[in-house]
Amino acid sequence: MRKDVRILLVGEPKVGKTSLIMSLVSEEFPDEVPLRAEEITIPADVTPERVPTHIVDYSEAEQSDEQLYQEISKANVICIVYSVNNKTSIEKVTSHWIPLINDRTDKDSRVPLILVGNKSDLVEHSSMETILPIMNQFQDIETCVECSAKNLKNISELFYYAQKAVLHPTGPLYCPEEKELKPSCIKALTRIFKVSDLDNDGILNDNELNFFQRTCFNTPLAPQALEDVKNVVRRNMTDGVKDNGLTLKGFLFLHTLFIQRGRHETTWTVLRRFGYDDDLELTQEYLFPMIKIPPDCTTELNHNAYLFLQSVFDKHDKDRDCALSPEEVRDLFKVFPYMPWGPDVNNTVCTNDQGWITYQGYLSQWTLTTYLDVQRSLEYLGYLGYSIIYEQESQAAAITVTRNKRIDLQKKQTQRSVFRCNVLGARGSGKSGFLQTFLGKNLQQQRRIREDHKSLYAISTTYVYGQEKYLLLHEVMPDFDFLSEADLACDVVCLVYDINNPRSFEYCAKVYKQYFIDSKTPCVVIAAKSDLHEVRQHYSLSPHEFCRKHKLHPPQPFTCNMTDAPKKDIYTRLTTMAMYPHMAQADLKNSTFWLRASVGATVFAVLGFAMYRALLKQR
Repeated sequence: MRKDVRILLVGEPKVGKTSLIMSLVSEEFPDEVPLRAEEITIPADVTPERVPTHIVDYSEAEQSDEQLYQEISKANVICIVYSVNNKTSIEKVTSHWIPLINDRTDKDSRVPLILVGNKSDLVEHSSMETILPIMNQFQDIETCVECSAKNLKNISELFYYAQKAVLHPTGPLYCPEEKELKPSCIKALTRIFKVSDLDNDGILNDNELNFFQRTCFNTPLAPQALEDVKNVVRRNMTDGVKDNGLTLKGFLFLHTLFIQRGRHETTWTVLRRFGYDDDLELTQEYLFPMIKIPPDCTTELNHNAYLFLQSVFDKHDKDRDCALSPEEVRDLFKVFPYMPWGPDVNNTVCTNDQGWITYQGYLSQWTLTTYLDVQRSLEYLGYLGYSIIYEQESQAAAITVTRNKRIDLQKKQTQRSVFRCNVLGARGSGKSGFLQTFLGKNLQQQRRIREDHKSLYAISTTYVYGQEKYLLLHEVMPDFDFLSEADLACDVVCLVYDINNPRSFEYCAKVYKQYFIDSKTPCVVIAAKSDLHEVRQHYSLSPHEFCRKHKLHPPQPFTCNMTDAPKKDIYTRLTTMAMYPHMAQADLKNSTFWLRASVGATVFAVLGFAMYRALLKQR
């Protein structure tokens, strides 16, 4: 909504423009009227809409054409004043003033016009018969008000309507010729309906209508008032009410009715509560609320955000199979202006046998987006209506900014839930296979992935000491000379080499010595394709000797060429190293340490699955 309103009064000389302004301010008709009134500012606390209002007079005798043009360009609304007892002043509305204003304003952002018939005290008849054809001819005319500066009739109403024309304009909402809502308005109201339809059954039941009413107008509807609303819809259309709930058609009809009855402010109140601006676009302030992220801190979703996302998943998982089919995904994202997830998402998170995103995969993708691009995550939560449904000031309330990693190292503990592992290696070393195996895909399944559907990320959950954590794997492209800060910034590093390729390990050794030898970031060497014959690496030290020299774990054998479900041990180990980077390599090599971590992972994975099944039964 605008922070202030600027009203300009124009019209022929002697029609009473200045008298109208002075009568409003002094609440009495002035004995002496100057040629032009000074600009007047009405404070916000005395206007109905609580917005400062500037009222500007125009005088042909005192101002040049250039000054008039400048005032027209600055005005938010223009009142064209005519005298109801002066036929010439009425004719000048269409022959002079409207063409002049249209010539001086941009066609795509026309200023709303108010026709003001002054001196109604001098005639017994109304001028509306003459004015109505003019209103029908020019779309920019919001309304017409007949008033009298002398007896103060409709003076306050005149300036209220002018203010309303700016703050609650008809133009973006409604087409008077077609007598229907404009497409952009229908689109915005449809999103609002879908966000408010908490169970996604296509109707707003009484609970949902009451929540909507409280959200927009801070007061619930009495049961009888609810019935009255539905009865109005029933009387006017056959499919506006279904199963005693309001359908989308009924919802749109009500807003059409509000506008036709001059209650634009009702629809605008709803639109603005759900984040829309005067052009029916979601505002930048709504989509991208301020959030401060200090250096060396990461962003995660908090508990309430996960609960919200779970409810969004539940209401779109129609068949209750704990996965989202392509149709269910499209339905979920209908409240977005575009499809945010491409086919690569299905190779970034866990999917079921049909390739559909599972419940765990769905939460993982949200976790990934929040970690990598928190602004994008805020935008997505905005489209879904997080701040409205959870009654928060903004969706920034869904984000936890973790503390600086250096403090974690000092305190030797972390409260973070998401850990990043950058996977480096020469081309063809098996990095992609390492990522996809984390998602439960063996070599045969990986070969079916289309080239344009591949992803450089994989994220899923692991369990360390019974704590569920997210491990984010990022495949770094093998450009040795141009590793960026982002390529190096992580919690743990995976150096992958192909045991069947004699030139593969050299890349890992060089990367380690140049970038990580003096780093506090834990490193693990992965001996990939361990099902193949191991050949001697063309490097001065063997991989085992290199690891021993630099006090690293021995190379970890790994293969994705298997028929059974891939094991997660190596990924649990990576997460553990990311969580406890302060621990000496000797401690991490201790078999008892890994036994405790992996047993915890197994137990909690089983418990997690059992709880998940129980949750599914409840749903």
